[in-house]
Amino acid sequence: MTHAGRFAPSPSGELHVGNLRTAILAWLFARSTGRRFLLRVEDLDRARAGAEAAQLRDLAAVGVTWDGGVVRQTDREPLYTAAIGELAAAGLTYECFCTRREIQEAPSAPHAPQGAYPGTCRGLSAAELEFKRSTRPAAIRLRSSVAEWTVEDMLHGSFTGVVDDFVLRRNDGVTAYNLAVVVDDAEQGIDQVVRGDDLLPSTPRQAYLASLLNMPVPEYAHVPLVVNADGARLAKRDGAVTLGDLAAVGHPAEAVQRTILQSLGLPGDSLEAALEGFSPARLPREPWVWPGA
Repeated sequence: MTHAGRFAPSPSGELHVGNLRTAILAWLFARSTGRRFLLRVEDLDRARAGAEAAQLRDLAAVGVTWDGGVVRQTDREPLYTAAIGELAAAGLTYECFCTRREIQEAPSAPHAPQGAYPGTCRGLSAAELEFKRSTRPAAIRLRSSVAEWTVEDMLHGSFTGVVDDFVLRRNDGVTAYNLAVVVDDAEQGIDQVVRGDDLLPSTPRQAYLASLLNMPVPEYAHVPLVVNADGARLAKRDGAVTLGDLAAVGHPAEAVQRTILQSLGLPGDSLEAALEGFSPARLPREPWVWPGA
């Protein structure tokens, strides 16, 4: 299958300039390496009416183009079910009945981050399983055989992160992000993943899961976020940060595109012009402080 990069927003609302900057970077990484660029809507969990159409409109407005149709995760449940079935057949899953509060309050392994699953339901007996099934529906967790995994990132180098028995399917029947993203990337031929560096800590889990499913691990590049004047991750509460709000105060999409490209040290006429001077090695490595409208 043709090599590809991608952008995969959740349709929870309008994209802000931080999301758009990451989309532009993903486009530049893909196009500069001769890859196709795909768009996937990650709508398993959060979907607001009209958000997808608004996001596609705004991506096009700043020059991001994509190949083929838009893929939606809600259309892909059979793929996720098959992957979970494969793991279950290999003895690599188990049912979990813990609440979020129980997990947060449970003692964890030394050096494990807060909220890492401590394995409470890993060894339930048949009688315990039968009783717990009568009290609440179960989530499906991975039965991990490692405590950590290392990935290579184009911007961060080697990164080693914790791998716990993470959720594959929630107890409401919704497939978890860590499974869906692995299956989707492999099935779509995506071998380059460019996304915000807030997602770097979860990447070892995904790479480990890909290895269990005999799926290729993509090339990763986790790019710096956009932050506000206080250094916090940019959010819609930070004023005019969406294309619609920025246009209302005199900053059209072309001006926003130019500002984003300038923040990357690239010419601001178009994405095609920026592509000529694009090099991952020359990208800023620090968060970009949004100058505001």
